Amino acid sequence: MMMWRDPGEPADSYYEVRPECNDVPRTRFKIKAGKTLSIRRWRAAFSPEGYLDIGSTLSRIQRGGIHPSIRGEVWQFLLGCFGPKSTYEEREQLRQQRREQYAKWKQECRELDSHVGSGMIITAPIITEDGDTIKDPLVLMQAVPSANSDGAQDNGGNFHVERVTDKKVIQWKLTLHQIGLDVLRTDRTLMFYEKQENLAKLWDILAVYAWVDMDVGYCQGMSDLCSPMIILLDNEADAFWCFEHLMRRLRGNFRCTEQSVGVENQLQSLASITQVLDPKLHQHLALGGGDYLFAFRMFMVLFRREFSFCDSLYLWEMMWALEYAPNPYAMYEKPGLSNDRSNGSKGKANSIRQFGKYEQENMKNGATGSDALLPISVFLVASVLNDKKDKLLQEAKGLDDVVKVGASHNKNST
Repeated sequence: MMMWRDPGEPADSYYEVRPECNDVPRTRFKIKAGKTLSIRRWRAAFSPEGYLDIGSTLSRIQRGGIHPSIRGEVWQFLLGCFGPKSTYEEREQLRQQRREQYAKWKQECRELDSHVGSGMIITAPIITEDGDTIKDPLVLMQAVPSANSDGAQDNGGNFHVERVTDKKVIQWKLTLHQIGLDVLRTDRTLMFYEKQENLAKLWDILAVYAWVDMDVGYCQGMSDLCSPMIILLDNEADAFWCFEHLMRRLRGNFRCTEQSVGVENQLQSLASITQVLDPKLHQHLALGGGDYLFAFRMFMVLFRREFSFCDSLYLWEMMWALEYAPNPYAMYEKPGLSNDRSNGSKGKANSIRQFGKYEQENMKNGATGSDALLPISVFLVASVLNDKKDKLLQEAKGLDDVVKVGASHNKNST
């Protein structure tokens, strides 16, 4: 647990940057006494049994974000890992159940590939699409110096190549080296990832998730979403479940077919909103195709590349607090791991105060279907475009220009 620091101290101090990284953007997020959710107010929001006053907590987060020292704890409630009407005892039981389930899944993966849980990372292919184990020891030695491949080596240095026939296993094994390559590129400006064990933890979580959620598997961008969970939560299983609950919201973004991409609906909604706000800007941004592909990355990784590390976390928790609804993803909960009391069993547990402001407006307006599910991130991007419309109209001549102008937004505001 991090120690409390002076409220005037920059939030960046909680996420130490490597000294040689001089061009890393600094955060504009300020820890504000009386506005930012502090440790004291967070502790005071719980009843003696452990029930959380979610209404006052959301209000505080919406005003000033969360103090970095308690982010991990609070995020578990914002993302629905724990329900506000669960007790301390119930949450501890659920936490232990989830840790045991993660351990079982990780052991399954380890039995399929011994690199999982070994503290090492695969950065080169270990299997072909036909299921043949790649036997080149030089590639594997360069990627993971002391690791053995799935093909066992005899005393003469020859490999016994095994063939995998299970298509599910082949599909999973084909992603492992891509996860490794992405892990080595994720948040490497932070001192946290100077430790090999933290890199391995990120790789393990993504490898296990790819096995558990085969419909989506692993896609580039997931490492950017998972990385903060590793940093904020010490326990690997807890970090996995926090990431897994975030993916319940975002997994649709990563489901792509030959005909469409997962974020296509959001891109279309962004185009429609911009067309209403400023037809001239919409016509300019359409750039011939009208696909608004410049916003693809923003939606996929929730602005991790457009804002500083600290500011992106602040932005996430603000959006989650505004969108909050008690256990809206219960339909995806796995058997035995449900938030038994997340919807509340007493008095006002189901009152509108249990929702974030954005969801409250949805309820009041009777929004249903796709309208109710349109994420606030779409309106955020539309707001950035509207703020930057003069610069976009003057300077943006193509897709790359739009991305550059949009990314520059983090230097001026959050």
